[in-house]
Amino acid sequence: MADSTVHIGLLLPELLGTYGDTGNAQVLGKRLQWRGLDAEVVPVGLGEPVPSTLDLYLLGGGEDGAQALAAAHLRKYPGLRRAVAAGAVVFGVCAGLQVLGTRFRGLDGVDHDGLGLLDVTTEPGEQRAVAELVATPSELLAGESLTGFENHLGASKLGADSAPLGRVVRGTGNGDGTEGAVTDRVVGTYLHGPALARNPALADLLLAWTVGHPLGPLRVPEVERLRGERLAVPRRRR
Repeated sequence: MADSTVHIGLLLPELLGTYGDTGNAQVLGKRLQWRGLDAEVVPVGLGEPVPSTLDLYLLGGGEDGAQALAAAHLRKYPGLRRAVAAGAVVFGVCAGLQVLGTRFRGLDGVDHDGLGLLDVTTEPGEQRAVAELVATPSELLAGESLTGFENHLGASKLGADSAPLGRVVRGTGNGDGTEGAVTDRVVGTYLHGPALARNPALADLLLAWTVGHPLGPLRVPEVERLRGERLAVPRRRR
């Protein structure tokens, strides 16, 4: 980082901000502040160049049209790609995951190029996934179940250069038993909620990558209660 402040880029919140995903920026900022670290959230709107000098970037969910527009914007302004090449951390949710991938197909059958930061391709699935999603995490987050709400029709296939973020216990995730994708320090998921409020270990992993060292434990009873409530939600019958 250029200074002691962690700069968090909130990319295209007017397009990619469904289901409270913009709250992920607030969660990260607050978890830094609770540890005595400075944080600044930098919104980047449609038509604005994407800075390549931020430390951590966030993309949320959005509808098909908004997603395609977001992908075109991020291809036009290559700041995110340059930032990743320099070591920045990226977290994308739902449409954000698909935009970070290599290609995604809309409901109209049109293919769109992604950014290629995750080795993931996405096509419409057979049935929309609308439910609580629970996954057993990869070794990155050993011991901490992933929890969130999913609402998507995408079926995502991972290539050799991406590993799953987790394995589905309840819900759909990528559609093949896996959930999310990770390539280096770029992470995508189908978890809404917002995801980083419901998964503090994941939030702290992203922050540890960003600041360059592990962070000490941070106990927030309200978060623990939220996780317990959502993990206990019964499976929905179809």
